[in-house]
Amino acid sequence: MSGAADAAAAAAVRRLLVTGVRPNNHLPPLAVKLLHGRLLRLDLLTDLFPLLLRALRIHSLLHNPSHLTFPFALKAASRLPDPLPAGAQLHGQSLKLPYHSNPHVLTSLLSLYAKCGRLHDAQRVFDEMLQPSTVSWTALITAYMDAGRFQEAVGVARNAFASGMRPDGFTAMRVLTACARVTDLVTGEAVWRLAEQEGIAGSVFVATAALDLYVKCGEMEKAREVFDRMQDKDVVAWSAMVGGYASNGLPREALELFFAMQAEGMRPDCYTVVGALSACTRLGALDLGRRAVGVLRWDEFLDNPVLGTALIDMYAKCGSTGEAGTVFQQMRKRDIVVWNAMILGLGMTGQEKIAFALAGQMEKSGMTLNDNIFLGLLCSCTHTGLVKDGRWYFRNMTQLYHISPRIEHYGCMVDLLSRAGLLEEARQMIEDMPIQANAVIWGALLGGCKIHRDADLAEHVLKQLIRLEPWNSGNYVMLSNIYSNSGRWEDAAKLRLEMKEKGG
Repeated sequence: MSGAADAAAAAAVRRLLVTGVRPNNHLPPLAVKLLHGRLLRLDLLTDLFPLLLRALRIHSLLHNPSHLTFPFALKAASRLPDPLPAGAQLHGQSLKLPYHSNPHVLTSLLSLYAKCGRLHDAQRVFDEMLQPSTVSWTALITAYMDAGRFQEAVGVARNAFASGMRPDGFTAMRVLTACARVTDLVTGEAVWRLAEQEGIAGSVFVATAALDLYVKCGEMEKAREVFDRMQDKDVVAWSAMVGGYASNGLPREALELFFAMQAEGMRPDCYTVVGALSACTRLGALDLGRRAVGVLRWDEFLDNPVLGTALIDMYAKCGSTGEAGTVFQQMRKRDIVVWNAMILGLGMTGQEKIAFALAGQMEKSGMTLNDNIFLGLLCSCTHTGLVKDGRWYFRNMTQLYHISPRIEHYGCMVDLLSRAGLLEEARQMIEDMPIQANAVIWGALLGGCKIHRDADLAEHVLKQLIRLEPWNSGNYVMLSNIYSNSGRWEDAAKLRLEMKEKGG
């Protein structure tokens, strides 16, 4: 279209939108459609939505609007504060037009309903499509993901692949991300193989999503294979690997990669540093933690609660509660996670009085104690043997704060009571638990039995541990020793035979 014709078309479209005056007969209908689309692309109609609907009604009487124009109208509608009424009007308008079943129009409708939280309507629109395109499948997958329904998103993806859909880079990335959220390794690996077949595995976005899948599923060797094959590693990929090693119990590998990253000229971001600090915490490596802190500006730790929490946690668990306290006091935004890190750190280093005082200060500031704060307080009691205080916090978290204890809270209490020699009370607590005790809790009671030489209760505990961990030969050996020390040779022999049959 020439510049003059372009200007004339623009004027005609503006008149159509504002006044409803029909374009003159010399203006080609295509020009109106093109300009209409351009205005929509520029989002100029978002604030003029009522006029847009009016224009579409007039336009439908003159020249059928383009199936390419209507999706832009839906996009404009989706940006309104309340998109649903306008979207429903457009949906109704589209049903009167010959292209209402066009996949572009239906996909735009699907996305609009998804944005409004109307997944049922989005699914219904999708079901109207005779041959959904990759874009349509991806829109439905994204709709479920945005609603936090990742398992259903993976289910949609499986149906898509079963129908013969070949993923593009964006689709592969989204499905891999959904699989990572629900740790669905089987589906995720199938998608990764498809990505390799389609030649899109080299995309940094697709590869990073696959890497994250393997990290979330604990498959660090496979994650490293993906990482090493990446041609262009960005900071997100490096951070995923460093954090993955740290969260999967491989702190040395995390720190090696963290420092290798800097040697290659890549500056860590806050997420990389969080992973490195977590690794230092696990190793008790205070000096390495201080080195990790040096790669970012100090203000970044004080402004970012995630960074600040990681730093407080590292300092406290490495025994430097003074430095942890300095960070805590200087932080500009202290959310409940920051408070909890400080309280837990103090409790684990035997500074229970300061931890208790900090919890009181937190309440006075208007924040409500949550289950994690109580876990920190109970840990404080356990590390210092404060049975009376532990009982008080455990009882009142339920009675005063209406918080249901998690298995970790029970674990703290059983450990506290067992260390104090209150073995029968600890055993009774385990039996009264509304959830099944795990090996950690029974192990805490066993530790108390060893300290206070209660062989009879230890026998009972070990039987429970053998039931929970039949592969753990150490439990068989300890129980066998109890039998031998009490002269129960026949029982000891039977147990050794049972252990041999299980391959121990």
